[in-house]
Amino acid sequence: MNNGIFIIAHAPLASALRQCVLHVFPDAANALAVFDVQPNMPSDETLAAARMTMSMLNTPSTLVLTDLFGATPCNVAQKLVDGVNSRLITGVNLPMLMRAVTYRQESMDALVARVLSGGTQGVMQVAVTAPQNQKRKIHDQNDHDYQQ
Repeated sequence: MNNGIFIIAHAPLASALRQCVLHVFPDAANALAVFDVQPNMPSDETLAAARMTMSMLNTPSTLVLTDLFGATPCNVAQKLVDGVNSRLITGVNLPMLMRAVTYRQESMDALVARVLSGGTQGVMQVAVTAPQNQKRKIHDQNDHDYQQ
């Protein structure tokens, strides 16, 4: 099974995410469709254009990813998904999207689980090891932190 992936987000985020994915997975172009929601575009026009874009994937099932719950892209996406052949996940980020593309051949249930996991595991605090954050040595002569 080859699931389609449809990103609907505030302009230009959807297109930017697609470019990032295709940089790593150029062969995924046919499985990935995007729709950038433009400011001040009427909801009915947005829905019609998004529906047409999603249908161009021509896949038996589609994972729809959107940027922000409660915002226009998510509200439009909720009208596109049926919960059976298409599923919706909000809060799209690049780690989540990379997982979606990597595992798009899996069942929709497995894909959703992997995507959610990838999205949350991709968010972390990274330890900073810059000199100004390291413990002072005894031979330091003053108490000032200077950035290098």
